[in-house]
Amino acid sequence: MPIKYLHTMIRVADLEKTMAFFELLGLKETRRWDNEQGRFSLVFMAGEGDEACPVELTHNWDGDEGLPSDSRHFGHLAYAVDNIYETCQHLMDNGVTINRPPRDGHMAFIRTPDNVSIELLQAGERLAPAEPWSSMENTGHW
Repeated sequence: MPIKYLHTMIRVADLEKTMAFFELLGLKETRRWDNEQGRFSLVFMAGEGDEACPVELTHNWDGDEGLPSDSRHFGHLAYAVDNIYETCQHLMDNGVTINRPPRDGHMAFIRTPDNVSIELLQAGERLAPAEPWSSMENTGHW
């Protein structure tokens, strides 16, 4: 029985703040559904050319009492980037903490405003180790 990947859903407390975070990664809103009766919004965001693999941001307008404080049980979303050092610098310049720096020129971890773990992987070959990344320690958990 064939299956097809559709999306990854994460619950978010602050829709605008989380959308801004994903926009920093280069994702754009591809579709939205605001449900007045159910009092929630679904916003799908994807990278250019990757519209078939969106992340679905689910926002309950009246809050979400069941939202865990640490979404570690979720695992992570993974995205390939053209230059992991430039991407991490761009994110840091915009206030994002690099929880696991790309010391190896290949992999880094960050978290969304709702504490969802994001893995960033260097597309193609890993980059040569470079400062400040190679000597940077982990911050928090990833």
